[in-house]
Amino acid sequence: MNSLKTATMRFANLASTANGALGKRDFARSLWHMTKKPAATGASGDHVTVLNVHKPSINCTCGCNVHTKGERELVEFLTEEIVAERKVQKGKTVPSTLEGFCVKLTGADVELTKETDKEKVVVSFNVNHTVDSEQEPEINPNADKPELGEMRSKPQFEVDIIRGSSTLSFTCSYLEGEAQEGEYNDVFSIDEMSIYEGEWNDKIYAVAGDVLDGYLYDLLMNILEEKGISNEFAEKLSDLATAHEHISYIALLEKLSKFTAGK
Repeated sequence: MNSLKTATMRFANLASTANGALGKRDFARSLWHMTKKPAATGASGDHVTVLNVHKPSINCTCGCNVHTKGERELVEFLTEEIVAERKVQKGKTVPSTLEGFCVKLTGADVELTKETDKEKVVVSFNVNHTVDSEQEPEINPNADKPELGEMRSKPQFEVDIIRGSSTLSFTCSYLEGEAQEGEYNDVFSIDEMSIYEGEWNDKIYAVAGDVLDGYLYDLLMNILEEKGISNEFAEKLSDLATAHEHISYIALLEKLSKFTAGK
């Protein structure tokens, strides 16, 4: 995420907190890594920033005399943040099938498999570091909260078409922005293609999609569509990835809260 998005999201999160309202997920994902007291004025008139020093508190609500002020503040923030994230959560669960593919989840890894008598098609990806706002924010200095695009997961994904011991493999990624006049309206593109026997290793030759002959590239895209990897499938794959990533994010917040609270 670029610096403009990061700064805008942090501003929005702080604005939401100041208004006492639960912000959308667009305004989340910017934990306060440090808290600081208001600037004090020194004898010379200069402003001096005084940082909080987190020391064990004798006023911990659980009576343990161990938790620091920073830990208590973090738990309080996470409690509100988890509620806010659940309110804007679109998918409570990840579907077990998608367009004829069986879905398997292993942590951040996702694998979709469809098998026939002749071949097996496997689509795989990881949702880590795949979420970003779909649109650049328009900053209005007079607005309380900047408008941000919906946060979606658009992971790079692998497509393996397996026949016996041979595998035709594609690495694909989502295209950014809208297609210009005269361009194809593909949702994704082929980054790389290879074909190999047995297990993949880094000695196998692979060709980049952008150096392929244009007609060959189109034929390969047609093959993918015939195997079910169409633009519509890619959109639904992004929906699935977004749901799984959001569920995983909320679970991470809950674990962080329990860890910090010592539960």
